[in-house]
Amino acid sequence: MAKRNRDRSGVGSEAHYGDGRYYDQAYRRRRHDVRFYVDLAIESGGPVLELGVGTGRVALEIAKAKVDVVGIDPMQPMLDQAKERLERLPRAVRERVELRRGSLERLRLRRRFPLVIAPFNVWMHLYTREQIERGFATVRHHLEPKGRFVFDVLLPDPASMARDPAKRYRGGEVPHPRGGVKYRYGEYFSYEPMTQVETTIMDFEHPARKLESFCTPLTQRQFFPAELEALLHYNGFSVESHTGDFDGQPITASTESQVVVAKLRPTREAKRRNST
Repeated sequence: MAKRNRDRSGVGSEAHYGDGRYYDQAYRRRRHDVRFYVDLAIESGGPVLELGVGTGRVALEIAKAKVDVVGIDPMQPMLDQAKERLERLPRAVRERVELRRGSLERLRLRRRFPLVIAPFNVWMHLYTREQIERGFATVRHHLEPKGRFVFDVLLPDPASMARDPAKRYRGGEVPHPRGGVKYRYGEYFSYEPMTQVETTIMDFEHPARKLESFCTPLTQRQFFPAELEALLHYNGFSVESHTGDFDGQPITASTESQVVVAKLRPTREAKRRNST
């Protein structure tokens, strides 16, 4: 493991998203969040802005539900895969989807949306306070005054944070589009308490040719529930709901994902106008 790439800098926010085909393969069974976001999109009436659209896992289902969606992602391989998937759909669906390459921190479109979403841990790729604040500024810029901002992040797992970073946790055999080989898959975990960043090293060991083995780092900022609500508050949002997973249940120790529905907090000027 020591000889493999364990870079925890910017590469950890991009490497996992460098192969759209593998990403779709890895998460082909993840469906439990899609219906949640599609229902919100239908309720909003659209259009919807999705930050971190990836390969279109959520956005294309929103379009199938007859709601317009603009999908933004910084990674071209993910957008290429999304476009490939989109081309296989009926024309009426294709016309409801706009895919654009852009940065979550710097995006500034000249339009507002009744619903802005960031599904599947997108917010966990904002690592510093400054990056988080710029992300919230992007949402504020694009959200209608009475619109909703909805996103999900993992609930921090103390057991995972305490794992031995030198230990390889086996995960069985995993097929990979790279050569169609079944790799022996394993993971390494390390957590940095000062930055609250957890790094997962996904280790793909070739069954026959060791030189073709490779690692993919994934770095994710951990957000504790009370911290997350404070960050939302001090960046101009009020929390409508903060629940566990996607069925509206309270957060417990066994919760995997925190699901947040937030709205813009009225400014003093808006409050003054409403009171006159």
